[in-house]
Amino acid sequence: MAAHDDPMTSTLDSLPDILLLGPGPSATHPDVYRALARPTLGHLDPVFIGLMDEVRELIQSLAHTQNRLTLPISGTGSAGMEASFVNFIEPGDRVLVLQNGVFGTRMKDVAGRLGAVVDSVDAEWGTPIDPEAVRAKLATDSYDLVGVVHAETSTGVWNPVEAIGNLVRPTGALFLVDSVTGLGGIPVELDRWGADIFYSGTQKCLGCPPGLAPFSASDRAVAKLQRRKSKVPNWYLDLSMIVNYWDGAKRAYHHTAPINMIYGLYAALQIILREGEASVFARHRAAHEQLVRGLDRLGLELLVAPECRLPMLNAVKVPEGVDEAGVRVVLLREHGIEIGAGLGPLAGKIWRIGLMGHNARPEVVERCLAALGQCLGKA
Repeated sequence: MAAHDDPMTSTLDSLPDILLLGPGPSATHPDVYRALARPTLGHLDPVFIGLMDEVRELIQSLAHTQNRLTLPISGTGSAGMEASFVNFIEPGDRVLVLQNGVFGTRMKDVAGRLGAVVDSVDAEWGTPIDPEAVRAKLATDSYDLVGVVHAETSTGVWNPVEAIGNLVRPTGALFLVDSVTGLGGIPVELDRWGADIFYSGTQKCLGCPPGLAPFSASDRAVAKLQRRKSKVPNWYLDLSMIVNYWDGAKRAYHHTAPINMIYGLYAALQIILREGEASVFARHRAAHEQLVRGLDRLGLELLVAPECRLPMLNAVKVPEGVDEAGVRVVLLREHGIEIGAGLGPLAGKIWRIGLMGHNARPEVVERCLAALGQCLGKA
């Protein structure tokens, strides 16, 4: 069969080129695409094992940690979340989740499925977690693990992780930080925060396709893993076995790593560190401020107060009488731009505009604002 007669080939050839300005995935950096296309090696090839070591060091550098157990989990950010709980929680453990959006809610669900006793400190969606509420809760109850979302993708809120970490550390609980949307867009400083367990995702500010979850665990967390009374209930995500593949003189086969995705992550991390973290963060901040000014000219408001807004994920209030879904459809069909809808109690009330990684550029913001203005004019 000729290539042009192959239905799979013709479908791929006709894929649209969409500007991804939703909550993720974001646009893939061109250099990452080139890395993904490099020849696939075996997952135990000596050259690939050397690359694995470099990837670990790059994650450590961007996340500012000395944690030896640092690696990309084979799966999306949700696999990172699952790995964080299945390895470090046993039935009956007490878990406190700081919840102000979808992904805090998901943490509670995962912990509960593992037989943990789960409490929460809740904040209204669109507002940050209040450290004083956390302080009060920790004063009355003891916990084995406290979890928080650094950058809440469902609302655009930047939670005060450092202040929360200062409260958790004296209690002896493990401190878990989800920074799926944060890593590569705002500072992540695990060792300074006292974060014991951390996970992120490739498809947000790293400018890489979805498929890996950068992950790190402190020596304290590893010690708890080693003291488990029961087996880790998830074989695929069992870090006590995975670590033998990612570390040590003799690499023990666990599962076939997504080779080319690791190439992509390697390139994505190098791009950020080569540009310089300060420059990358300033670029995200400038894109956000440019968007806010443009939204103001269009008569649009943001959901989140300025002091706790994420620069890379902007929750925009839908004006009264405007068809929220209809605007998104027109943006996609007529302008080739995807933005996100609200979730949970914010469904139908906000648009989520992501300016992540390679998308945090002035020309991207201008294209988004021009298209959104046209759509609102028609609405």
